[in-house]
Amino acid sequence: MKKFLILLYLISSITIAQSPKWKNYPDTKKIMTIREEGNYIWIGSKGGLLNLNKTTGNIILYNKINSGLPDTWVNSIAIDGKGNKWIGTYEGVHGTYGGLTKFDGTKWKVYNTLNSGLPDSVVLSTVIDDSGNKWIGTGQGGLAKFDSTKWTIYNTSNSGLPNNYVYTIVIDGSGSKWVGTYSGLAKFDGIKWTVYNALNSGLPYNYIQAIAIDSSGNKWIGTYKGLSKFDGTKWTLFNTSNSGLPNNDVWSITIDGNGNKWIGTEKGLAKFDGTKWTIYNTSNSALPNNDIQAILIDGNGNKWIGTFGGGLVKFDGKTWTVLY
Repeated sequence: MKKFLILLYLISSITIAQSPKWKNYPDTKKIMTIREEGNYIWIGSKGGLLNLNKTTGNIILYNKINSGLPDTWVNSIAIDGKGNKWIGTYEGVHGTYGGLTKFDGTKWKVYNTLNSGLPDSVVLSTVIDDSGNKWIGTGQGGLAKFDSTKWTIYNTSNSGLPNNYVYTIVIDGSGSKWVGTYSGLAKFDGIKWTVYNALNSGLPYNYIQAIAIDSSGNKWIGTYKGLSKFDGTKWTLFNTSNSGLPNNDVWSITIDGNGNKWIGTEKGLAKFDGTKWTIYNTSNSALPNNDIQAILIDGNGNKWIGTFGGGLVKFDGKTWTVLY
């Protein structure tokens, strides 16, 4: 009976955290991705999927124990027009499968290599286009398009995709997909593939970790060896030698309503207004950790900053608040 009560307590303490300052389950502080949905912030972490109520500060944690998630390591989240969450997870341990999970707020549905056309059960990136198609980047299987019925797979064997490891995907105003892989950047307009790499472009390195597109259509590309801006013709490189970038390992890029670039690196957060660099780190701010993996800017301009090991921080431009 005592063991049962202890187990029951552990499960309840995992399921709902009544305070944003809860300290259990350190893997939830290793944040991979952040998305906004109305009054809620969805956070993908190495320890599960978290839902934060912006008004109350309450956090709900979903993991393998209390939900239909196939794995606790959540790499990506996309939200469709009906409010369904499409969650990309890592492949589980001991022969279990991760994959893509759809969560409608009540029911969970898992797609993996055993029950669907998903080419790999490690899902690294997920975006949804204007037609509702899901574009899914995997760890070894390439890029998948899912229209909720049919799966279409793009890989190095049947397309111009330069590598089957797809870390990030963004869609531009024309509907073209910009795909960040381990072997360079690929643009796919639905018919033609154009590949940019360290040999044929201004990219400093082929491992593409982040992509953002500004209001002028410039692509900002984060790599392991610096940040590149591509205007369609010209490439501009920013690194620790020629700019205020605090570290060349760029994990995340988000652009605010004023055109400022917010750049997450392994050694802090950088704000770049096109001329001036402002650096935030554990020495000059309330950031609990300098490894910035995810940044979200909400509808009110607040920055939600996910660190890999220090949890979630909110910055309204003046005040820093550590959420958990």
